[in-house]
Amino acid sequence: MPVYEFEGKRPRIGATSYIHPTAVIIGDVEIGEGCWIGPNVTIRADNGWVRIAEKSNVQDNSVLHGNTTLGPYSHLGHSVVIHGATLGVGVLVAIHATVLDGAIIGDGCVIAAGAVVAPRAEVPAGKMVMGVPAAIVGDAPPRRGEGPDGTNSYLTFPFRYPKGLRELSPEEFTVRSGV
Repeated sequence: MPVYEFEGKRPRIGATSYIHPTAVIIGDVEIGEGCWIGPNVTIRADNGWVRIAEKSNVQDNSVLHGNTTLGPYSHLGHSVVIHGATLGVGVLVAIHATVLDGAIIGDGCVIAAGAVVAPRAEVPAGKMVMGVPAAIVGDAPPRRGEGPDGTNSYLTFPFRYPKGLRELSPEEFTVRSGV
C-alpha cells in the first residue's frame, strides 16, 4: 500500500486497522485502531492533518484532505469527500456526499447521499441532513447493528480482510472459451 511521509510528517496507523493496497495515505495522518480504509481511498495530509478515530470506515474512492477529524465509529460511504471538517461520534456520511471546510457535524448525524454540506455549517447531534446545499430535514433515523453508527459488517472488515483477501493471477479468473 502506498503510505508516504511528506516533509517529515509520517502517517501513524493503528495495528488493528486494515488499509487496502490501493489506498494512498500521505503526511500527517493518524488512523486509530479497528479502522477499515477501502480501495482507492486518498487520505492526503500534505497541507494540514487528518485524524480518523477508532472503529471508523472509509469506503472506496473517498477523499479526505485539509484539517479533518472523524470521530469514533465514523462511516463514510463510497466516493465521499471530507475537506477540512469535523465529524462527531457515529456520523454516517452516505454515498457521494461532500462535507466542506470548517463544517462541524454532531454525534449520530446522517448526511444523505449526494448532499453538500457548506463551509462552516454546524449540524447539531442526531440530525438528518439532505440536499445541495445541505439542510437539516429532521432527526436522524435509528440505525441497527453494533456500534453507534450501525455499521456491523464494517467493524469486522479489519479482521476479515487480511485473511480473506487474495489477489488472483490471470489464470485464476480468465474464462476459456469452449470453442
